[in-house]
Amino acid sequence: MRLAGTPAQYGPAMQSLHWLTVILVVTAYVMAPEGSEQTIYSAAADFDRRTHETMGIGVFALTAARLGWRALDSAPHLEEVKPWMRAASRAVQAILYALLFAVPLTAVAGAWLAGHPLTIWGIGDIAPMVAESRELGKAIADWHTTLCDALLYLAGLHAAAALYHHGFLKDRVLRSMIPLDSRDS
Repeated sequence: MRLAGTPAQYGPAMQSLHWLTVILVVTAYVMAPEGSEQTIYSAAADFDRRTHETMGIGVFALTAARLGWRALDSAPHLEEVKPWMRAASRAVQAILYALLFAVPLTAVAGAWLAGHPLTIWGIGDIAPMVAESRELGKAIADWHTTLCDALLYLAGLHAAAALYHHGFLKDRVLRSMIPLDSRDS
């Protein structure tokens, strides 16, 4: 089975990593407990918080795997895409990758600095590995929320651009990330 991409399409490995990342980001967002620190770390919010934290760590791990795979496999080069669109796409992708790392890192830092363990399903609690600094933890947790919003807005713009390419420009941009029969490549 071919895992690498072609000049016209991302390979199954990158497609899988991409769509799994989408699923984990959406799940983490949906499961994010809201409210005060006491509410977030309450017994009532425990399942949501644990799921949110697990998905966030999954996002971090998948993003590292995606960058590793990208180092081994080149992205498609779609000739019909204008140079300015290609440059904009690369910039958006770079920012998305940065946010996919920054959002989980700020969550972990914020929780640990506030004195809370990180919980991962199947592993359990990971105690804070930094000295407690509640004010700094709160500030970083606020940054986590802001960066998460930025990630979601930019991912929405990314998806809208892919749909624009597909629906209006009628090029292969969206199709390059969707699993297709190899004859369609």
